[in-house]
Amino acid sequence: MASSIAYASNLALLRGKNHHNDDAAVSASSPNALFAAPRNFVRLSNNHRIRRCSRSVGVPRAAAEVVNDPIAEKEEQAVKKRRVLRVGIVCGGPSAERGISLNSARSVLDNIQGEDFRVSCYYIDYNLNAYAISSAQVYSNTPADFDFKLESLAQGFQSLSEFAEHLTTSVDIVFPVIHGRYGEDGGIQELLEEYNIPFVGTGSNECRQAFDKYDASLELSKQGFITVPNFLVQGNEGNESELSKWFSRNQLDPYSGKVVVKPARAGSSIGVKVAYGVLDSLTKADEIISEGIDDKVLIEIFLEGGSEFTAIVLDVGSGLDCHPVVLLPTEVELQFHGSVDITEKDAIFNYRRKYLPTQQVAYHTPPRFPIDVIETIREGASLLFQRLGLRDFARIDGWFLPNSVHMSSSSESKFGRTELGNIIFTDINLISGMEQTSFLFQQSSKVGFSHSNILQTIIYRACLRFPNLASFSSGSSHLPRRSKSAQISKAFSINESTRKVFVIFGGDTSERQVSLMSGTNVWLNLQAFDDLEVTPCLLAPTSEFVSGVDSNNKESDVSSRTVWSLPYSLVLRHTTEEVIAACMEAIEPARAAVTSQLRNKVIDNLMEGLTKHNWFTGFDIADEPPRRFSLDQWIKLAKEVQATVFIAVHGGIGEDGTLQSLLEAERVPYTGPGVISSKTCMDKVATSLALNHLATLGVHTINKDVWRKEDLIKMPILGMWHDLTSKLQCETLCIKPARDGCSTGVARLCCAKDLEVYVKALDDCLLRIPSNSLSKAHGMIEMPNPPPDQLIFEPFIETDEIIVSSKSMNENGHHLMWKGHSRWVEITVGVIGKRGSMHSLSPSITVKETGDILSLEEKFQGGTGINLTPPPLSIIRFVKKPIHKAFICSVRKPWKDVKNILN
Repeated sequence: MASSIAYASNLALLRGKNHHNDDAAVSASSPNALFAAPRNFVRLSNNHRIRRCSRSVGVPRAAAEVVNDPIAEKEEQAVKKRRVLRVGIVCGGPSAERGISLNSARSVLDNIQGEDFRVSCYYIDYNLNAYAISSAQVYSNTPADFDFKLESLAQGFQSLSEFAEHLTTSVDIVFPVIHGRYGEDGGIQELLEEYNIPFVGTGSNECRQAFDKYDASLELSKQGFITVPNFLVQGNEGNESELSKWFSRNQLDPYSGKVVVKPARAGSSIGVKVAYGVLDSLTKADEIISEGIDDKVLIEIFLEGGSEFTAIVLDVGSGLDCHPVVLLPTEVELQFHGSVDITEKDAIFNYRRKYLPTQQVAYHTPPRFPIDVIETIREGASLLFQRLGLRDFARIDGWFLPNSVHMSSSSESKFGRTELGNIIFTDINLISGMEQTSFLFQQSSKVGFSHSNILQTIIYRACLRFPNLASFSSGSSHLPRRSKSAQISKAFSINESTRKVFVIFGGDTSERQVSLMSGTNVWLNLQAFDDLEVTPCLLAPTSEFVSGVDSNNKESDVSSRTVWSLPYSLVLRHTTEEVIAACMEAIEPARAAVTSQLRNKVIDNLMEGLTKHNWFTGFDIADEPPRRFSLDQWIKLAKEVQATVFIAVHGGIGEDGTLQSLLEAERVPYTGPGVISSKTCMDKVATSLALNHLATLGVHTINKDVWRKEDLIKMPILGMWHDLTSKLQCETLCIKPARDGCSTGVARLCCAKDLEVYVKALDDCLLRIPSNSLSKAHGMIEMPNPPPDQLIFEPFIETDEIIVSSKSMNENGHHLMWKGHSRWVEITVGVIGKRGSMHSLSPSITVKETGDILSLEEKFQGGTGINLTPPPLSIIRFVKKPIHKAFICSVRKPWKDVKNILN
């Protein structure tokens, strides 16, 4: 119910006509929690009746009060008369990508549920136990959030056979979104085939061959494609003599030759390592095998000097006839910033780069390759899709190697040779990731598909292969969710039937990438409401921030800051820098002309197949350039078109009262706290001072000592360490920026040497402190850029270690391990409501998986970071339910008091 309340509170504000200070303020720590949206009609505080696209989910989900409405009843009756397609989403699995699988399931659920679809959600755990789960669990951060309590909260099946029998009567078609093992290796497909259950995607035999990188390489070579020279290590059969011969054949030095070592049967970013020489290669192969990732390991030549790409292939054929169309490929560019990254000569497109939004990687769609090369990539990927017997959709990765890069090959007649270089396909992703900014949505939006349109197109295409589902694809009233942000020009004119919402995100703080995630989430979800017209807008970083220079005049010219109004496809990026680069490319005539030429060709190819299907009603994303404004112009425009501003800028002017003050000056309504409370909450010291008097209510603040960066750099380290530990009466310290987000620059310092390392990182303007640079083990520490003016020292609070374990002496399930030695646990709480009457949601316990500080990865990396909501009974000292309820209330009430005071 909490998520629905949060959404209703937000919607009440967006539709309200009153001044900001009388409206709702919303805060939540997790975007996913906020967007478990209400269904049908919701009763709001201002008594508006709001229509949201009708949705149907196969498991109960919290919702706001449903309003009896004659129009809604007629629509419901119409839906009942025609049979809706029952879709079963299956996520999870035993691989390390099961967290990404959960994200993919959430995207599919968000974008296909509607009048034509009834969606049920299923989860397969690490041990291949199947469960029917609620959509509330799909909105968890990771599977570990609920793994340990599945037996009590979800419908379990005794076996996979029982699960399959359930599917035969409960769904019409299954959409598997399990990445890696059991999802892409043919496992789930074989089960579904055995029980004659229709499903989206490639069949089991074809999956098995394509997923195995070694087998796929052999087949691709047989089919006439260039392949990367490789060597197979299987089990304990690593043959040093044979590998030495392979090194010699490929002109690699046996002691220092650079290669890539990776599991043959795992996701494209799992377990991939760089090795040097024969012995190191065998050692890295043994590590992959001993870690249980795979017992079949591939050693490949490191493709130095090449450019990596990935391409989505969409089948638009009919029945069993395959008609693959390759969308606009994406170039993957690894980037290096700062002294730490320059030493990363072993850089590869690993899990962190793929799923954590940082400047370590940039994407270019289409690639910055010559047009002939791009067309050859598209031709080759289409041919590969056909020859390997793939179905519906897939993602194919590869490399473009210019002629200057030499690579030995057995034949000069292989497909992929061009006058400018060689094209090599290296990885086949049979179930491409479907997070909201994934390659699938990036590339499909470039040619006119919204999220819902591309997913529904894939599902209806799959239905054509199954005679019993032909009626769904032939007579469906398939209408993709309308994208109200598709046409920027319409966003800047008054429309009485809809209320305009400008969602602003980005900025120049260390949390700008998280802000992009939040803003994208808000924009995509609010689009579903028929009475809202939503425009995504990026607050560009200042030039001082981009250069890493700390200007003394940052606040003097805020109103001239740049704001970009974005078309649909340009929002779907991983970093604000990528978005800005895409904006500049979109308005650069030559680059725009190339993109338009390629886009039109892809659309023509798609239309050859899609026009044959009456369920396809056309593309729903317009091809428009972005528009650039000063912040002052943008605010005046918001006033002119009577828009409400949804502030999703984290830190900086988005949270310190600056943006709020500018909006209030023009009487433009906005979400979130007002000017004074924003200023207070942004300053950690001011927040503590404002809450000091709440000690009698059980709200305590921690002692702090504030230092200027310049003083830290000048002071003798040993003397400073002694002064700090004496003043704060502690043995170890926590250091953090005074006015930044809670996810960057936070570290535990256990000795003077640790303080020295941190201060040097500030002085050197490092973007990150490498793992285990301090005396106690820790992960990589992302640092603010530019370095903060002030930093806070606090006593480090030792919290109880909480572990979600998948291993047990007696059972196979997941368990919570908690010793209960400390009186402290770390929690985060969302609060919503109007000023003076704030309400707290259920608290979450945040679980640190590595180190003493919650890392950036654990907070924001896709499929990473465990949140326990509400706190489990086993972590409450007395586990009786009344006491558990009292504990939750005791946490909620002070937070309501805190927010009411600060707001």
